[in-house]
Amino acid sequence: MRNIGVFGGSFNPIHNGHIHLAKVVRDELCLDKVIFVPSSNPPHKDSDEFESNEDRLEMCRLAIADFKEFEVSGYELESKEVNFTVYTIRHFKEVYPNDNLFLLLGSDMLLSFDTWFRFDDILKNVTLAIVSRKKDDMKRLYEKAEVLSAFGVINVLDTRPIEISSTIIRKKIRNNEDFSCYLAKSVVKYIRLKNLYSNDKRGINSDN
Repeated sequence: MRNIGVFGGSFNPIHNGHIHLAKVVRDELCLDKVIFVPSSNPPHKDSDEFESNEDRLEMCRLAIADFKEFEVSGYELESKEVNFTVYTIRHFKEVYPNDNLFLLLGSDMLLSFDTWFRFDDILKNVTLAIVSRKKDDMKRLYEKAEVLSAFGVINVLDTRPIEISSTIIRKKIRNNEDFSCYLAKSVVKYIRLKNLYSNDKRGINSDN
């Protein structure tokens, strides 16, 4: 029986904070595999803010290329169902029926987890693995985990957070500021090549 991590998100773009979270959970909980699952492009999002499914999937592939325990799934991008996490977990339970599933979440997601569609059904099938994304939020995380423990198992991992925001990265790109320290080099190169997140889509200064 293996331990499989499922890590969903928009990954718009995938950054070093995402990789840090996956590495922490992999190491702390002895995961055999972490599957990154980019979500579909919501129709209400501005196209300049939310890049295409294909581009976000490719950036994920580039970002994890050096990690043999990481892989990317296009399940949510290809699914015709609404991308509720409970359906994604059902899918991976069917793919890995004899393995333990862990759902990786940042601290902000844990705090609102009980508002998610059928959150109790999610907790029947996975262990939540939580990594703090902000300083000084551990007390709130432990309190929330205690409340949710009535529905399932929640592991809050006490580790030093890396405070990186995809929103800030996109803003830096639009303002032609240096953003390379937040992302894998291959992802930076891809963003520049495709002119992603640029205000005018005419290009990004390659000197940044």
